[in-house]
Amino acid sequence: MATLGLNCYSPGIRVARPQSAPLPSSHLHPPRPLSLSRPIHTLSATPRRRLAAPPSSISTASTAADDEEGLQEEAEEEDDLDPTEEVRFLDPAMEPGSIVEWEMDFCSRPILDDRGKKLWELVVCDRTLSLQFTRFFPNNVINSITLKESIASISDSLGVPLPKKIRFFRSQMQTIITRACKELGIKPIPSKRCISLLLWLEDRYETVYTRHPGFQQGSTPLLTLDNPFPMDLPDNLFGEKWAFVQLPYSAVLEETSSFAARYASGQSLDLELLGFEIEDNTLVPGLAVASSRAKPLAAWMSGLEVCSVEADVSRARLILSVGISTRYIYATYTKNAATTKEAEAWEAAKKACGGLHFLAIQDSLDSEDCVGFWLLLDLPLPPV
Repeated sequence: MATLGLNCYSPGIRVARPQSAPLPSSHLHPPRPLSLSRPIHTLSATPRRRLAAPPSSISTASTAADDEEGLQEEAEEEDDLDPTEEVRFLDPAMEPGSIVEWEMDFCSRPILDDRGKKLWELVVCDRTLSLQFTRFFPNNVINSITLKESIASISDSLGVPLPKKIRFFRSQMQTIITRACKELGIKPIPSKRCISLLLWLEDRYETVYTRHPGFQQGSTPLLTLDNPFPMDLPDNLFGEKWAFVQLPYSAVLEETSSFAARYASGQSLDLELLGFEIEDNTLVPGLAVASSRAKPLAAWMSGLEVCSVEADVSRARLILSVGISTRYIYATYTKNAATTKEAEAWEAAKKACGGLHFLAIQDSLDSEDCVGFWLLLDLPLPPV
C-alpha cells in the first residue's frame, strides 16, 4: 500500500465500543512504501469521465453482433437508433458463466405511451457492460411477476445463467425487486454502487429518452432518490482516530490492479471502464480511519455497500453513505477556521477528481498498509 499523505489529524473523536460477535480475519499483502509531500489544497486537475461502453452498447444488437465494425459505422448506427426498440447485447468475447452479478433499474421514464400514461422500463447490465438489456412496459403491468418473468427471459434470450446477485438503487422498488429475485434464487442487494448502470442511464437519457416520440421535457420523476437525515453510527463501526489523506492517481491505479490479492475487506472500481482521464500525479482525496481493532472494523464494513464519504462543512461532521438510503454520522470535529478550510479543501479535491475518493482502514495513522480499502465515487443523481 502506498503511504497515505496526511493532511488533517483528528484525535480521539470516536472511541471503540465492545462487541461480542465473532470476528473474521484478513490476509494482507506486504506494503509498497511511497512518500508524498504535496498538500491537498494544490489539487487543480479537472478530469473528464465517460463510460467506456462496448461498441454495441447503444444498439439493439443480439449476441451475434459483429465486433469488427469500425468506429464510423458505429456512429452511423447510433444516429439510426430507434429509441423505441429493446437493447439485447452480450459481448461475444465474454464467457456467459462469468457474469454472476447484475445491476438493475425498474422505473418509469419521462415518456408517455399511446394512452397518455408514463412508460416504465427495465434496464439491466453487468458492471463491465458486457451484458445489456432494456425493455419498455405499460404502467398497468408493474409487479413482481412481470419482473420475475423478465429476468428469466434475459437469461434465456442471451444464453446466460441467472446471476447470483442483483444490485438496485431505488428504495421504492425494493419490495418488488426483492420478491422477484428471491423467487428466482437471486440475492437482491440494495446499493448505490451501481456505477455502470447509473452512467448508462445518464447516457440513455440523452441518446434514447429525449429522442423518443413520447418524451416529456421537464417531466417530474415518479420515483425520486432518497437522501435522509444521517443517523448515529452503529457501535461496531466506531473507529478511534481519523485523518484526511491523499494518494496520487497512479498509486490508486496500482491499488485497483492488485485489489483482490491485497485486500480481504473493501471494494474497488473499474477506472478504465469509467473512462477517468486524470494525470498520474494528481492527488486523490481519501479518509483514513485508525482503530486498535482495525481488522474487525474492516470486516464489519465489508458487510455494507459503502457508497461515499461527505464532509458536511456547515455542521462539522463526516457523513458515510451506505446501501440505498442509509447515512451515518461517521465522525465529528471542532468547527473553527482551520478545520473548515481542511474540510472544504477535501471536498474541492473530490470534485476536481470527478467525485473519486477512498476510505482506508488502518491499525494506526502512521501505518504504511491498510486493512481495508474502499474506492468510492460520488455521482450526481441520474436524470431519470
